[in-house]
Parts: sequence; C-alpha cells; structure tokens
Amino acid sequence: MEKYKDSTLAALVRAEDLTDRMTVEEQAEQLRYDAPAIDRLGIPAYNWWNEGLHGVARAGTATMFPQAIGIAAVFDDKLTEKIGSVISDEARAKYNAAAAHGDRDIYKGLTLWSPNINIFRDPR
Repeated sequence: MEKYKDSTLAALVRAEDLTDRMTVEEQAEQLRYDAPAIDRLGIPAYNWWNEGLHGVARAGTATMFPQAIGIAAVFDDKLTEKIGSVISDEARAKYNAAAAHGDRDIYKGLTLWSPNINIFRDPR
C-alpha cells in the first residue's frame, strides 16, 4: 500500500510540474479532443476521440462483439469482463502500433468512450 501512495504522489507531483510549465493557452488547447503537441515540453499530439462500445474497429480490423443490448441480455458478468479485457488489449495494441508511426489521428488513442445505461437489462 505504501508503494502505491508513493507512486501516486510521484505522478501527481510530475503532473503538477508539467502543467505549471504550460502556458494558459497550452493548457486550454489540451482540453480539445484533438489536443495538439507541445514540442517544447515533449508532449505529443493526442486525439481523445475513440469508441470501444463493442470493439475498436473504427481504426481498422478488430474483434467485434454484439451491441451492448446483446451483451447485457446474457446476464453474464464474467463474460462481459472478458469482452472488456479483449477490447482494452486490442486498443492498447492499436495505439502502440499507430504511435510507433507517429499516427495520432482520430480513433487511434487510448481514451475509449463507451457511455451506456442499458435499461433493457432490467428483466421486469
């Protein structure tokens, strides 16, 4: 537990130091979905727009799963967790491959939007 606290504190200190060195304009630009690079600080461009509701195929070939209503209909939490694990592994692999080639375009990032409140899972 102590190690976790130290690493969390170190990350917070590093993040605060980095943002303290950014101008207000640079900080504001990082709020865009297509955040530009800040070369003087070694920050690469990053596109926050990606979706992984039932796979990450928008950036090429990937494993695809049923829509959320189909996954929810099986009432199997362990299967749903396995599906999420496959999606996250493929997202990381796709990100690593794209970043290695300097490709920071839309659907290539690690931020996977997947908002869903599935009222159909309620069996009433």
